[in-house]
This record gives sequence, structure tokens and C-alpha cells, in this order.
Amino acid sequence: MNRIFLALLFSVLTSFSAGAAETIEVQALFPGKAMLLIDGESKVLAVGQIYSGIKLISADSNTTVLEINGEQKNYTAGSAISMSYQKPLQLREQIMADTRGMFFTHGSINGRSARFLVDTGATTVAMSAVDAKKLGIQYRIDGEPAQVSTASGVARAWRIKLRSVKLGQLEQKNVEAVVIDGQFPEEILLGMTFLERLRVTKEAGKMTIEQKISAVSSD
Repeated sequence: MNRIFLALLFSVLTSFSAGAAETIEVQALFPGKAMLLIDGESKVLAVGQIYSGIKLISADSNTTVLEINGEQKNYTAGSAISMSYQKPLQLREQIMADTRGMFFTHGSINGRSARFLVDTGATTVAMSAVDAKKLGIQYRIDGEPAQVSTASGVARAWRIKLRSVKLGQLEQKNVEAVVIDGQFPEEILLGMTFLERLRVTKEAGKMTIEQKISAVSSD
């Protein structure tokens, strides 16, 4: 019955440090960009971008400046950088399904301990008014009134922003959530407003949640 309620309601860590790379190769150079071979995978970086701990400082058709381990050096196309470098810490949580195939885990909201049901089908983090009160969330004062559809009909709700939602060492700030009047859902739903910036995979009764590592601007 609880799963039916959840379905109707939403139409709406293990940390590890990756090993060091053996080589980095400068494959091609362009004005403001460089193609690098990192761990056997080609990546094109623009000036100011960072990938896996490597920052492109400058580039033209002849040379590039890369920052690796905080040290900047000049390289030309075809350069093979034999020095190893330490990748940034990647954070990962693994959760095993229970006998019903549901993924329960513990974390925190606004620094207070919370029990979650991880649900990729829920568009937002959601909790009952009962759980919100336990967590000290002043949803009636800080929230925006709303309505949600439940198995029992339309229920009062409040849209809020949580200062922090944490699962192991995975943490998101200013997470959108909804507080529903009453006692349901029975567990706090860890929905997509928390998960959308993370990579979530399921395999053989195990869910893995980890940081996405991609080329990003340093700004």
C-alpha cells in the first residue's frame, strides 16, 4: 500500500581514491583547446577546464600548458607525460536491496540523522510532517504551501529547501524538497532533487551512487 501511495504521489559510501594514471599523452593542439589521452580515453579540454585533476592553462597550435598536481609545464603535441598524477577523490555509496527490492539507507538532513528510501522514481526529496518535525524543519514558516495527490486524495504540502542532504560523504546543498501533511510517506524519499547531480546505477540487487567526473570549468 505504501508503494502505491508513493507511485501516486510522484508523477512529480564508501569513499575511494582512484589509482594514479600511468601516462598522459598530448594528442592534438588547437587555439584554446587540447586533445589529451588520459587513461586510454581521449578528452578535449578548453582553456580553464579540468578533467580528472588535469587543468588546461593555455593552448595554441604548437604548445599547451597543463597543470598537474599543482605544477604547470609546457608540452607539445605528441608529448607523453610519464609522471603519474593523483586523481581527485571520488565519492561513492553502495546500497543493497532488501528482500522487497527496496533501497533503504541512513544519512542526514541539515546535520541531523535521517533514514532514507532511495527512489529514482520520485522527482523530489519528500517526507511526512512527522519526520520534518523530528528533524526540526520549520516547514510552515519557511515553506511554500502546495498540494499533492495521494492514495487518499489531495493532501496539504509545503515546498522547502533543505540546507544540506548527505548520504555518506555525498552531500548536496540547497536541495528542493516537499513536506506532506500527515504521517506519509513512512520513510523519507531520497528523490531526484538529490540524485540528479549524481550517477546512479543498479545491478544484481545493488545500487551504486557516485559523483559524476567530467570536464568542468574551474570558475
